[in-house]
Amino acid sequence: MQQGTVKFFNETKGFGFITPANGGSEVFVHISGLIDQVQQNDQVTYEVENGKRGLNAVNVKVV
Repeated sequence: MQQGTVKFFNETKGFGFITPANGGSEVFVHISGLIDQVQQNDQVTYEVENGKRGLNAVNVKVV
């Protein structure tokens, strides 16, 4: 599990980005990858999978 902060999440469009705590590149998150509802600045844990356009966060939970 990785940890990070929700930088942005648009509920209407169903996607956003997470900034990893370890300082890596931002990770895309789709609403289908959420376990908990998230908002901007939430601290979360997540797993990373390769997607069509790069890394995707899945199993996203609020800490």
